[in-house]
Amino acid sequence: MRIDLNVNGAARTVDVDPARPLLFVLREELALTGSKYGCGEGQCGACTVMLGDRAVRSCTTPVSRAAGARITTIEGLERAGVLHPVQQAFIDEEALQCGFCTPGMIMSSVALLAATPAPSSPEIARALEGNICRCGTHPRVIVAVQRAARSRASREDRGQ
Repeated sequence: MRIDLNVNGAARTVDVDPARPLLFVLREELALTGSKYGCGEGQCGACTVMLGDRAVRSCTTPVSRAAGARITTIEGLERAGVLHPVQQAFIDEEALQCGFCTPGMIMSSVALLAATPAPSSPEIARALEGNICRCGTHPRVIVAVQRAARSRASREDRGQ
């Protein structure tokens, strides 16, 4: 079945089974490999992408559910060579180690900041509780999200 998608601001058409998980369409049909396959059950968060402003687990989201929605992957956050504030904050705070969980953590953080521009530490922890990091970088991730929130607020104050 032909399905029209809006991925990272670009119109894309795929001919796939409508029940196929969005993760595999992104990775195998569209060569967007930033979202990772972890558990396949929506429990680890490695496959997180955004549908509109909501973080979703692409391994359990049928591609048909994404038709007509704005899909953003980790590859779609950078604009004109400038990293998204969350991406930059993760680098600045060294909030990654092996990097496997990082795209999902970043996407969940971006969704959080879209809904809550100045989240508290408990709000950040709740938003990320479905993202598993086996390397133990969670404390630095919390600090990175706080940094990104401050960066975003600072840019908005300057009218950018």
